[in-house]
Parts: sequence; C-alpha cells; structure tokens
Amino acid sequence: MLTPTLWGPAGQALVFQLGVGAGDTVLDACCGAGASAVPAAMAVGPTGRVHGVDLSDDLLERGRLVAETRALTNIDFVCADVTLWEAPSDVPEAGYDALAISYGVFFLPDMDAAFSRLVGLVRPGGRVGVTVWRADAMSDLRDAVFEVAARHSPEFAERAPQYDRSPLRRIDTSTALETWLAAAGTHSVEVRTLSNLIPATEDLCWALVAGTGWRMALSGLDAGQVDSVKQDLAETITARGIHTVDATTLFGTATVRRPPPPM
Repeated sequence: MLTPTLWGPAGQALVFQLGVGAGDTVLDACCGAGASAVPAAMAVGPTGRVHGVDLSDDLLERGRLVAETRALTNIDFVCADVTLWEAPSDVPEAGYDALAISYGVFFLPDMDAAFSRLVGLVRPGGRVGVTVWRADAMSDLRDAVFEVAARHSPEFAERAPQYDRSPLRRIDTSTALETWLAAAGTHSVEVRTLSNLIPATEDLCWALVAGTGWRMALSGLDAGQVDSVKQDLAETITARGIHTVDATTLFGTATVRRPPPPM
C-alpha cells in the first residue's frame, strides 16, 4: 500500500532529479524494496547497472520480485552493510555514476562519516541524491503512534525514540540539507520539495506503522496486543481529527567534486 502513495513517487522523483541516464552505474544505498533502485534500473537500461544494498533480506526479496516481473536483469539486490560496501568489478574504476539514498541516510550509524564514505564511491563529476522528511512531516501521526504504543507497552514507553535526537533533525530543512551535502565534498547542490499530503485512512496509517521504522512500537507484543494497539490508534486518530498524513519530502542532489590536482 505504501509504494503507490509514498515510496514509489519519491523514488521516481529522486532518480529523475539525479539525472540518471542510459549506461550509468548506480549505487542505491539502504534500498529497501527498490522504490528508487527499480526506477534507476529502468533509466540506465541494458547497458547500465544498479546495485541495491540493504540489511533487510525480506525487503530485498520484494525488490527482486518486482524486478523480475518487469524483466529487469540489470539490477542486483544485495544483503550487506552499506557502510562497508566496496564497488564490485562491474563498476568502472573511476566509481559509480550516481548514488541514491531514499529515506535511509539518517539511519546510518555515524551519518556524516558513512555518507562521506559513500560519496567517495562516486566518480568525480558523478551525482549523489538523498531524500529526507521535511521538518514536522509525519509529526501528528508519529506522536499518536508513539503515545498509543506507550499505553500498551511500558517497555516501549521507556525506549521510545526522541525525534529531537535523531540525525534527521540536522538535515530536515532545505538550508540545512544544502549545507550538509556541500560539506560532504559536493558542489552544485539543489534541494527541492515534494509536497505529498495523503488522506489518513485507517489502512494507510496502519501500513505506516507496520511498514516503516515505527514498527518498533509493536516489538514484543503478541497478536492480541497488536490488535488492541491498532484499534486504539484508529480511535485516537479520529479523536484528534487527523485527516491528512503530511509526507512532505526534501530531495537533495549534488555533484561530486573533482580532487585537487597534485602539487
């Protein structure tokens, strides 16, 4: 349910803004089920290559199935730690032509160092692009989810993540994201905004709980408790008058700098 309304539009937009073209080699880090990796594979065509890397083999398998249904043979979904990823032999010696990270960069341990390393896998003049939630996106629903989960799970109440402590908070405005990308060895930075305001149906809201990092709110709960959380959340959303999920996203793209000439 989330792919047509959320991941799909954002993934396609990122590939478009990156300017991926025929014959390019692309690294899609934290690729999940391939929301941007699959459009990238369609853009690079049979002479190009896409490597989608993620730690979740379940999500990767979904991506493999999508690629198979579209007869895409130019994409590899690899279960690996992208912070340790090295370009394989089918990547030109100069590096990848493009790096895409869709809603994943803020989950990387030591976000700055990990991203800088990934940028180093892209050739000079190549392109990098990330998508992140804009400040306050998803906030109404996120607050409702965490409050409901805390009512049903004392353990979650003690370990609920604090948004203000997330690395995302450092890059969730256009200015902050632009500055951060430039500091990672890039130039010609462009940040654009995708407004995506989705009706807050019960099915969509629950899909966001089950299909994103918010599923940590259900950790340790049995089936009956999960059903109680689902019902409580629906009632809370109605009581608070949450009619729209604000999925507004920032798209930051930039060009990798060429190294200075030897002295």
